[in-house]
Amino acid sequence: MTISPDPNSQSKLGTSKSPHTNYCHLDFQKLTPMYQHYVKVKCQYPNALLVYRVGDFFECFFQDAVIISQELELALTSKDGGKEIGRVAMTGVPHHALERYSRLLIEKGYALAICDQVEDSSQAVAQGRMVERKVTKLLTPGTLTDDGMLQAKRNNFLAAIVVEKKHWGLSYSDISTGEFFTTQGQELANLNLELLRLQPSEILVPSNAPNFNSLLRPGEQSEYLIDGLPDCFCYSLRSQIPFTLDKAKSQLLITFGIRSLEGMGCEHLPLAIRAAGGLLEYIEDTQKVHQISLQPLRTYNQVDFLILDYQTRRNLEITQTVRDGTFHGSLLWALDRTCTAMGGRALRRWLIEPLLDIKGINARQNTVKELVENPSLRQDLRQLLRSIYDLERITGRVGSGTANARDLLSLAESLVRLTNLVELTSQGTSPYFKKLQKIPPGLEKLGRYIIDHLVESPPLHLKDGGVIRDGINSDLDAIRHRLEDDRQWLANLEVTERQKIRVSNLKVGYNKTFGYYISLPRSKAELAPDNYVRKQTLTNEERYITAELKERETRILTAQDDLNKLEYQVFTELRSKVAKKAQEIRDISKAVAAIDVLSGLAEIAVFHGYCCPEVIEGRVIEIVDGRHPVVEQFLAAGAFVPNSTLIGNNQDNDAPDLIVLTGPNASGKSCYLRQVGLIQLMAQTGSFVPATTAKLGISDRIFTRVGAVDDLATGQSTFMVEMNETANILNHGTAKSLILLDEIGRGTATFDGLSIAWAVAEYLATEIQGRTIFATHYHELNELAFIFSNVANYQVTVQELPHEIIFLHQVRPGGADKSYGIEVGRLAGLPNSVIKRAKQMMDQIEKHSKITLGIRQGTQKFSYLKRKEE
Repeated sequence: MTISPDPNSQSKLGTSKSPHTNYCHLDFQKLTPMYQHYVKVKCQYPNALLVYRVGDFFECFFQDAVIISQELELALTSKDGGKEIGRVAMTGVPHHALERYSRLLIEKGYALAICDQVEDSSQAVAQGRMVERKVTKLLTPGTLTDDGMLQAKRNNFLAAIVVEKKHWGLSYSDISTGEFFTTQGQELANLNLELLRLQPSEILVPSNAPNFNSLLRPGEQSEYLIDGLPDCFCYSLRSQIPFTLDKAKSQLLITFGIRSLEGMGCEHLPLAIRAAGGLLEYIEDTQKVHQISLQPLRTYNQVDFLILDYQTRRNLEITQTVRDGTFHGSLLWALDRTCTAMGGRALRRWLIEPLLDIKGINARQNTVKELVENPSLRQDLRQLLRSIYDLERITGRVGSGTANARDLLSLAESLVRLTNLVELTSQGTSPYFKKLQKIPPGLEKLGRYIIDHLVESPPLHLKDGGVIRDGINSDLDAIRHRLEDDRQWLANLEVTERQKIRVSNLKVGYNKTFGYYISLPRSKAELAPDNYVRKQTLTNEERYITAELKERETRILTAQDDLNKLEYQVFTELRSKVAKKAQEIRDISKAVAAIDVLSGLAEIAVFHGYCCPEVIEGRVIEIVDGRHPVVEQFLAAGAFVPNSTLIGNNQDNDAPDLIVLTGPNASGKSCYLRQVGLIQLMAQTGSFVPATTAKLGISDRIFTRVGAVDDLATGQSTFMVEMNETANILNHGTAKSLILLDEIGRGTATFDGLSIAWAVAEYLATEIQGRTIFATHYHELNELAFIFSNVANYQVTVQELPHEIIFLHQVRPGGADKSYGIEVGRLAGLPNSVIKRAKQMMDQIEKHSKITLGIRQGTQKFSYLKRKEE
């Protein structure tokens, strides 16, 4: 966990990534004027790396230069700091490369203060003073807006938390898209769930926050916590003042121009208000000259979605794999066929927020179904979506005043294509199609208005000119006309002067220092007319100016400067006009993103043979020939062995609540567990599922305990991690939960492990009665099926040959009585001598070892009934 102090504070609280160095002790009088200003600014931002604009470079000095040179592997040089100071460490990057290097530093955990020039350097030079500079932006992991520093298909969330006793408030925002949410809840474990679900880049914590570990209940899950909070995030300590209720509420009301928070749903949620107000103040503080345009605050509740805890998301590999944390091989990778960045972010959000509302699920399913049944509509729609840019993030930059001409042109082209989108979606009948059939007509007009104003290929930098078309502004056209006349005169000057003095190699050139000049070879210098004024002598030439040439130069440079300023003014007026439509554009972008997700789900449903699941209120989970959506994509077509599932006892069926699944290692038990969990999750997302048919009751939570590792950071063994995860399931599971357990009790001694596994399975079958698949190598647990009517035995079958076994990967009724562990070891390549010795030892153990745990059917049933009576 990285805890950073307030980047603007004078606090000396540092971190391993804090560049804090006390510059303020330096004697200002012994520094050059530029260094005086640098140190003054640095003292205001002691915990951020200060990058300082000097000409065409952003430079760093003193200790910041040393840090940046080490982290970015840049050359460390030095510069004179004055007589008393001597040489000062210095390193820098070209101004056009700042974004790339900033991203690398942010990824390494640093905050950056960008001190840029805020006036034209020529004016300062003409007046004999230093160029004015100010910190125009403070970059932190959670406040990035530039596309080059963000992942296109992933939100970059900034979060803020407030904790009071057992209650907490959480607010989060992606300032690049303007999304802004808040919620309030109880129990620290639920706050951890939200943070681990959102994966924020930065979390704001008020400086008076309590010791969160003291709020954990005895036995409450904490293996991923330090001080009671997840250890995988960057935390920034902030002043507690913005997090006070009065200050936070006032901040929200002023920002959104409202009189009450009732319409935002949080009027009576004080901790949610405090978190949102503290987050909002931080955004305004870090963005400096750019006012971030956020969407209206939305209040949500954790129970609005199917709950997936950290272990479940990890074990089901929803957004990244367990082995190496990569996107490739995750469920998101397998399902992502989106055509836009907006759609990619929406799909990720849908997968970590599966629905509980059947009506909402059906609306998504019906859209997918329409697109599956109408391939021409699907293909035309996807082709059109590929030409639509990231409306959400472009609109965010428009609202903050940082969008350039290329951004506006991309936005305009996308808005114009909305008409075609309306025509296509008019063929659909689902609510998702209907949202796109109601696009405000003004957006297309706005798009054409922008296109009419901007040139086809505008430059990247706005102040370079060449952005606005001719015929848009009469003053602009007049300046361009005068400038063109002067440039044409300049272009003709070389020809006329050659003819006038009869020197064929006379040239007219330009130099940044001297401006425009006439060049003559030194051998022809005597031919220079009287009106030529010598300006510079070089080895082979003489350079001259004339009064008329200087007059034209002044007119050209002045006109160009006026032209650039007026173009910039016209552009900013255009950008402001677009900003007024920001909310309308954001609303339509959500609809575009949703239809993009659904068309992608339809595409994958067609190409991989998915079915539309029937989602019901009941408890049954009935899957016919289900498949793992990720694993099957790594295999040849048809190579994956499908398996069926039936659990969830109710009055209409005699399906078990708990399946004891046995079978050899490497036979596919874990894959089977995961595929059932993923099919349930996909169905509640609104997706089709990889099966022949499926009928699925709504799950309130999905729990998984599949494999375990040591948590060395908190000193917990594999078995302790396993027990923590199991305790979490037993404490929070309900009859509507889907519970997937693998190898409970394997991390300790055989007798202990078997006893725990038995007790856990029994508790699940009798107390929780959730829909459970319990994979195990303890074959003794098969006895549970003879004791409890809602328990059934299944096994993953193998074909046993004289000298080998063949995994069939088929799940069938009945319990296995062997695990074939030695055969699996042989397949893994253990030496033959080890295999032979293992078989000898197994024969001896089976012959001489008697496990007397009272698990025979009659004895166990009697003891269970007796315990129930007591």
